Amino acid sequence: MSDLPLAELDAFAAVAQERSFRAAAKLRGVSASSLSDAVRRLEERLEVRLLNRTTRNVSMTEAGARLLERLRPGLAEIEAALDGVNSFRETPMGRLRLNVPGVVARCVLPDIAARFLSLYPDITLDVATNDAFVDVIGEGFDAGVRYEESLQADMIAVPIGPRTQSYVMAAAPAYLDRFGTPEHPRDLLQHQCILHRFASGRVLPWSFEEEGRELTILPPARVIGETSDLEVAMAVAGHGIIFTFSEFLDEALRLGQLKPVMQPWAQRFSGPFLYYNSRRHIPAPLKAFIDFLKAENRRNG
Repeated sequence: MSDLPLAELDAFAAVAQERSFRAAAKLRGVSASSLSDAVRRLEERLEVRLLNRTTRNVSMTEAGARLLERLRPGLAEIEAALDGVNSFRETPMGRLRLNVPGVVARCVLPDIAARFLSLYPDITLDVATNDAFVDVIGEGFDAGVRYEESLQADMIAVPIGPRTQSYVMAAAPAYLDRFGTPEHPRDLLQHQCILHRFASGRVLPWSFEEEGRELTILPPARVIGETSDLEVAMAVAGHGIIFTFSEFLDEALRLGQLKPVMQPWAQRFSGPFLYYNSRRHIPAPLKAFIDFLKAENRRNG
């Protein structure tokens, strides 16, 4: 077994990680058929099935799961060794894998990423959007972006984007003409509202602060959505009150399609952070991004 080609093992690890030949091929910049052939050859060499394939998804067999568990540290060491050579280049190269929530992917990252990539033409930015907190290292990412309450104690966090953000409440003028304007969170119980369902399936109540105490309300839902575009569109159409990131509502408020309500109850909170594991080798693309963010933060005070 000592003559197993590293390329076949890497192909298997990529497919197992993504649970998809097509997704793994897209990340690797190769064809799905070439990865399929590589995994098939590996299975023939080992004389054991590593992946279960259906027309819809790919799952690991018990043997595949055990192999991936043993492979990960070794492949990570190889990647780190190759990345060490990166330090001898004038500019770093390689793939930077980030896992970020939807609001960051839409409202925070685009401008930052555009300026970063202009400085580092040999870096490929690979962004996965996920509102759930994930094990970024275990899932194969170099770093993640989350808000302060979701950060783990053993992670290093670097501010990224605006240092203060807010949740605001708004409704269409036609809705307010018909149902009136709420003035206190308890008034929301008599209104129709537009709620958000997270990837976990949870629909969280709306939280407010009153005289230092937290007040939570789960208002009646007229619409429950999973994307901000749908939720804002329903609010603009007059189907209820929305309470979400101000960035999602800026244009509709500017155009007069929505009106702010209960402004004293708007929530302000700290902006997002890039976080990464302090106990692992930092790949050159990630180090370049961290240095870029720190320089941005110094420039912005």
